[in-house]
Amino acid sequence: MKNIADIRKEYTKGALEPQTMGNDPLVEFKAWFQQALDAEVLEANAMVLGTVNASNRPSSRVVLLKEITDDGIVFFTNYASRKGQDIEANPFVSAVFFWAELERQVRVEGEVRKISEADSDAYFYSRPRISQAGAVVSNQSQVIPDREGLDAQMAALLADESIKIERPKHWGGYEIVVDRVEFWQGRPGRVHDRACYEKVDGAWVKSRLSP
Repeated sequence: MKNIADIRKEYTKGALEPQTMGNDPLVEFKAWFQQALDAEVLEANAMVLGTVNASNRPSSRVVLLKEITDDGIVFFTNYASRKGQDIEANPFVSAVFFWAELERQVRVEGEVRKISEADSDAYFYSRPRISQAGAVVSNQSQVIPDREGLDAQMAALLADESIKIERPKHWGGYEIVVDRVEFWQGRPGRVHDRACYEKVDGAWVKSRLSP
């Protein structure tokens, strides 16, 4: 096995100057996200979501960004899952996007709120039927005895295509209403560029951070 301490990559693909960036981080994020799509970054919408439970214990997992709004970003999940329970106890979360192909990272922080049931319905019914079935049969984060029972439930639900699969009430969207966004561009020698936006009294304040 290669010595882990010897693993390093020199970042050379870009630079970041906060003074040339706009005043709204979500506009900047949309532009960066489009550039990630144009560069065919693998799962550019994948983000590591960090939550903290009622005992102040953090946990992280990868979820998928599904919408960029004027106030933040939207993802979908099971409300009764571990992340959903964490959010119920503590609505403040963080999320990280890492686009290795562009040597870029974006970090967001904010308070979570559920989106409307109508918007959750609209997205649920736009999903492939097999994904709809998965949301119904999965008691996400709960212990199950085996895989076979889960597969049997899926097969039974998908057997008759004439039956509409209804969105479970425990499944829907969350919006992270962001109040802090940081853009990171890798630079040589680990002297990276970092631009930070923080919302202060309703207005965005932009600054450069030391690497």
